[in-house]
Parts: sequence; C-alpha cells; structure tokens
Amino acid sequence: MTVAPKPTIGALEAGYSGCCKALRLLIREGRSLEAIKRTVAWDRLSLLHSCLPTRYKEPDYLYALLKREVTEAV
Repeated sequence: MTVAPKPTIGALEAGYSGCCKALRLLIREGRSLEAIKRTVAWDRLSLLHSCLPTRYKEPDYLYALLKREVTEAV
C-alpha cells in the first residue's frame, strides 16, 4: 500500500470551498457526525484549522453552521 503525500497549505486553501461543499452535501444526505468525521473533507478542514486557526474555523463550528443552514432551508 502506498501512502499519498500530505497536501500543501496552498493545495488545502485551494480546496477549501470544495471541502465545505462536500460537508454540506454530506449533511443534506443525513450522514451522522461520526461518519462525516471519517471523510477526507473533514480531515482537510481540520488540517487547515490547525495550521491557520485565525483564518479557518474549526470543522465542528462549520458543521453546526451548515447543519443549521440545511435544516432552516427545509
């Protein structure tokens, strides 16, 4: 089994909107928080927050915001 190299900060920042979109879709599908925490999107959002905490919110906070947005839209 080969291990993929860790993405750079630039690659993580470039993929931020895609990770947020993936998180939104997972919430709309009704996935549990535990299942969402095992995704690549969650891992990358966590990595971004740990590297640049003043620029990027915690994934738990983003989850709460997006969950509220999805439930209010229904």
